[in-house]
Amino acid sequence: MNALDYGIVALYIGAMIWLGVRFKKNAARGDYFLGGRTFGWFPLGMSTMATQLSAVSFVSAPAFVGLRKGGGLQWLTFELGVPLAMIATMTLIGPMLHRSGVVSVYSFLEQRFGRESRLLLSALFLVSRAFAAGVYTYVIGLVLSSILHVPFWETMLVLSAVTIVYSLEGGLKAIVYSEVAQMTIKFLGIVTIVVSALYYIGGWQGFLSHLDRSRLRVIDFGNWGFDGREYGFWPMLLGGLFLYASYYGTDQTQAQRILAARDQATVTRLLMFNGLFRFPVTLAYCFGGLVLGAFALSDPGFSRQIPSGKPDLMIPLFIGGYLPHGVVGVLVVALIAAWMSAYSSALNSLTAVTMEDFIDRRLRTPAHRYVPYSKAVLLSWGVVTIICGFFSSRIAATAIEAINKIGSLFYGPILGIFLLAAVRWIVPAAANVAVIAGVSVNLLLCLFFKDVFWFWWNAIGGVTTLLTGAALSLLLPAPAAIGQGQTPVPNPPFPWHESAALLIFFVCMLAFCLLLPRMF
Repeated sequence: MNALDYGIVALYIGAMIWLGVRFKKNAARGDYFLGGRTFGWFPLGMSTMATQLSAVSFVSAPAFVGLRKGGGLQWLTFELGVPLAMIATMTLIGPMLHRSGVVSVYSFLEQRFGRESRLLLSALFLVSRAFAAGVYTYVIGLVLSSILHVPFWETMLVLSAVTIVYSLEGGLKAIVYSEVAQMTIKFLGIVTIVVSALYYIGGWQGFLSHLDRSRLRVIDFGNWGFDGREYGFWPMLLGGLFLYASYYGTDQTQAQRILAARDQATVTRLLMFNGLFRFPVTLAYCFGGLVLGAFALSDPGFSRQIPSGKPDLMIPLFIGGYLPHGVVGVLVVALIAAWMSAYSSALNSLTAVTMEDFIDRRLRTPAHRYVPYSKAVLLSWGVVTIICGFFSSRIAATAIEAINKIGSLFYGPILGIFLLAAVRWIVPAAANVAVIAGVSVNLLLCLFFKDVFWFWWNAIGGVTTLLTGAALSLLLPAPAAIGQGQTPVPNPPFPWHESAALLIFFVCMLAFCLLLPRMF
């Protein structure tokens, strides 16, 4: 990088800090964590997608497709459960969350099952999200240290500090509006990388001549994921249904967007937006991985630069070694933008849950002290996640697998207890035992049943929670209803048109994935 590149990066970082200061007037909890519940579907949809398609996706999904041993376009099966999960979220979880008026999604569980459920789920979220945020910091430190040629720990600390500053000052408004820009930047970034790699490899024909065709297979109906093999159709579809319904509907980082929507129609539209547009963006990332993988086969010099066991460095090394100055600066900004979108959302949601479910419950924080206390908590979580980042490289071969592996321990059981909350005869004690049983089963699978593909944990943990909660509720005496006397709010009409569109899109995705190997 030269002065031009550094200037572009400095300009972007300055803009992010300015954005935080711009929304500094968020003085109440509803403003700081939910933006005053005034957002429309487009900024929320872009923000939701930007948080999910982070720097980890930007560098790690292409690395899996183009370079990782055993990888390839089978990564696209990760997306098959998304449209189906959006139907479940917009019909079962989204409406009851939005009308609850809560700030932390886990405080909704207190209305149904009592304080113990709220604290239990909040604790599970804090543990899983803190480690996931640690993976985010590890990735950006690893990636930028390879481009900037500065120590790994320096890049982690500097960029984490900048993100913490604008998250501290601006709250959710600063995060959402920054993520609209960040989503645009990173999509243009991956397009630039693909075009540049095609140029170096000799165009489309050069790409086809060096393409590893073993990486073109997407769908494997015969792989059930119980014999040590990974990324088969059935575990990815069924596990993905549980994972994405839980992630978008019950994980504070994403469900916070549902709570911040101005009305129920906005909730439906933002989920519809993500159900339809995630796949094209992920496809662009995966195609970028194919092109760069082919370039690595055509250029032994580039291939030798990528350290063994660190395929995530494929994109940053290409940016730093093969692109002109100015473009390098823009793509470094794309990487930083991709990382900031996920990391800032994680910090904000960790802070919201800590304040709402732990600190404010005990201290009854005065209104004028709520935001200052929140900023202190956010700063603390920033320190914790940076520390976690130094230990996250040992979890999986690529960072994107590490994040999803962590989440898969908890997503199914968490979704299970939210679904149990919609059933009137479920007993609170049964629901609490059920979610513990679901997580425990997943931990046993993780420790002792290595042949079970970890994506199954989402479905197995979810089904275990549902069955355990239902069975125990039939055995235990029903207590007095928690929240009795509240005026029931009618459910919104079933979104028939949106659900039909998502089902049709799922069929189109499946057909495209089956035909994709024949297109090259």
